[in-house]
Amino acid sequence: MTAPLRAGIIGLGVGEKHIAGYETDGRCRVVALCDVDADRLKSVGERHPGRRLASDPRELLADPAIDVVSIASYDGAHYGQVMAALAAGKHVFVEKPVCLFEQELADIRQALAARPELKLSSNLILRKSPRFAGLRQRVRAGKLGTPYYVEADYNYGRLGKITEGWRGQADYYSVVHGGAIHMLDLLFWIFGERPVAVTAFGNALATRGTAFRFKDCVTALLKFPSGLIAKVTANFGCVLPHHHDLTVYGTAATFVHDQLGARLYTSRDPESAAQDVNDAYLGPAKGDMLPSFVTAILDGGEPEVSAADVLETMAVSLAIEKAAELEQTVRIQ
Repeated sequence: MTAPLRAGIIGLGVGEKHIAGYETDGRCRVVALCDVDADRLKSVGERHPGRRLASDPRELLADPAIDVVSIASYDGAHYGQVMAALAAGKHVFVEKPVCLFEQELADIRQALAARPELKLSSNLILRKSPRFAGLRQRVRAGKLGTPYYVEADYNYGRLGKITEGWRGQADYYSVVHGGAIHMLDLLFWIFGERPVAVTAFGNALATRGTAFRFKDCVTALLKFPSGLIAKVTANFGCVLPHHHDLTVYGTAATFVHDQLGARLYTSRDPESAAQDVNDAYLGPAKGDMLPSFVTAILDGGEPEVSAADVLETMAVSLAIEKAAELEQTVRIQ
C-alpha cells in the first residue's frame, strides 16, 4: 500500500493505548476514535486531536476509508464487531477474548477462511514480558531439561472490577476468556504445543452475595501431546495484588515466578541456592503488539500473535469453560 494505513479504534479504555502502537509505524495513522461513553470520547479526543470522533461503532465498521479496526469494547460486543469488520474487508486487532461461544468461534474461523487476505490478531501481551521471553529461551535451549508439569495462575486481585463494574452487569462473563486466556497463550508460545484434553472445576464463593453471577474461580488441568501437564487457574477473587504466577518443572531445573520475584532451581540439595532471574517482569505497554500487526498488513507475513494463535487459544479456553460446566474431561478440537 502506498497510502498510509488508516486505523479506527472502538472502545477507548484500553483502546486509547492502541493509538501509539499503531503510529509507531509512520505508514499508519489512527483516523477515527469511537466510544459509546460521550464523556470518555470527548476527553480522549481532546488528548488526541485531529481524529474523527464517533459514538456508534457501526460508523467505523462500515466506513470504506478505514482499513483496520481495533476492537476494545466490552467482551460481549467483540464477536459482532469482528464479524462486521471482516465482512467490510477490514483487518482486525481485537482485545481478548475474540468471542464468547463455540458457534461464534466457528463463524469467525469461516469468515477468515473466506477472506484470507485479511489479518486478525489479539492483544495477548504477556509474550512481550522480558521475563517470560527469557523463560521461553531457556526452555527452547533445554536449560530446564524436559518440562513435565506447569502451574500457571492468573491472579486477578481486582475483585471490585467484577462485582461493581461492567463485568458484573454483562449477560455473560468468563474469567477464563477474560483472564486465564493470557496464561494459555503464554504456555502455548513457550512450549510450542497445544493441549488435547482438559478437565476443569469452578466456583463462585469469593463473589457470593454480590452482583457478579458467574464463576469467579476456575482451575483446569491440561494434557499436552508431549505428556506435559499444566494446571491453569483464573482466580479473580484472590486477596493478592494482580499477578501472573508461573512455575515450570523440568527434569533438569525448575523455574519459579511469583510475588517474590523469579528464580531458577538447578539442584534438589536444600543447601544449594536458587539462581535469581532478573529479567523484567512486566514493562510491555498495551499497544506493543501493534507494530508487528501493522508490518504484517503492509509487508506480508504474520504478526507476533497470528490469527491461528488467536483461534486455537480461544478453542482451548472454550473447552475449559465446557469442562468446568460439565465437571468432566473434554477433548479439545
